[in-house]
Amino acid sequence: MLLYEPITAAADLDSFIDRALAFDRYAIDTEFHREKTFFPRVALVQMAVEDELVLIDPLEVDLAPLSALLDSERLCVMHAASQDLEVMLRACGVLPRRLFDTQIAASFLGLASASLATLLSRYEGVQLAKGDRLTDWLRRPLRDEQLTYAAADVQYLLSVADKLSVQLEERNRGAWVEDECHNLLLSATRQRTPTESLRRIKEARSLKGRSLAIAQELVIWRERRAAEVDIPLRSVLSDIALVGVAQRAPRSIAELKAIRGVDGRHTGQPVGDALLEVVKRARHLDPPEPLRSRNADLDRSLRPVVSLVTSWVSQVARDADLDPAALATRSDVESFLTEGAASRLDEGWRNELIGGPIKMLVRGEAAIAFDGTGGLVLEQRSGEIL
Repeated sequence: MLLYEPITAAADLDSFIDRALAFDRYAIDTEFHREKTFFPRVALVQMAVEDELVLIDPLEVDLAPLSALLDSERLCVMHAASQDLEVMLRACGVLPRRLFDTQIAASFLGLASASLATLLSRYEGVQLAKGDRLTDWLRRPLRDEQLTYAAADVQYLLSVADKLSVQLEERNRGAWVEDECHNLLLSATRQRTPTESLRRIKEARSLKGRSLAIAQELVIWRERRAAEVDIPLRSVLSDIALVGVAQRAPRSIAELKAIRGVDGRHTGQPVGDALLEVVKRARHLDPPEPLRSRNADLDRSLRPVVSLVTSWVSQVARDADLDPAALATRSDVESFLTEGAASRLDEGWRNELIGGPIKMLVRGEAAIAFDGTGGLVLEQRSGEIL
């Protein structure tokens, strides 16, 4: 039977943190809900240090003291950490200084988007029990099987990290993973721009002029409103309603009511007047630049090159036993070929592995060819035309 210590008192949490600080690393995972809120609501924190495993109940104890551990030089081990990082930042006010994400590490060993269950089976010979994805982790008391399931998420995480690290060092890829995890930490604090948010709304991509200005202001208002009352964005204003309001630019509650997707939540007080005020203010703004597709700035002559290069990059990834997405996505290639755009291929190991060769290809110094066995290779161009 899996042994773990429940922590429901501040003194017990402080004691655990003191013990954890004596070691150079710890594993952490969280259970949370956000279906009905804007911010994730943490329901359980699972942690492992050396041979100790604890389950911290955030409904009983403030998680803020964990900041002392997170903001230390100890290595934080997580799996698929992006959402857990958001949870910890919200609960503790800080992110780990150092991170080792086992899913990222696995991607540099050829395992694409590997689940924790996959890694446990591969490296520990353990079959992770299937959990109920509809579990209400905020309900108390939690059953023993729920707690055991949650604890299993960190039980072997440090051991898996050790085994991944050995394989990474054998291939001289430890620094690659370190860089990628550092970038994940940076992205966890980055705020999405209104333009980026609009690009995610299919119906908004064709907006121009005044309609686009209104849409951008609505995106900003919607996010502020969602954070203020802690409800999901869609509960403040759905995407289809946002686009409809931007296109119709209503001047009255009556006009607002006639727009698809708008209902009583949006026409009552104070939301109705707030929406009309956003529209009124946006009418006087200078029209923004039209939303561009990701490759809009790419030289037309290079657009056919993207698919060819992307296919070759996938071949390089397979040959090197890498997840292709960890090496370069199509978006990475497009950015790299776009003058003035930033790309992950601009520097570092990616530039050495594929960035330089891609530049040679574009300059006409190299050519991509079939190797006769179904694979692609980059060769020095002969200049001979058949």
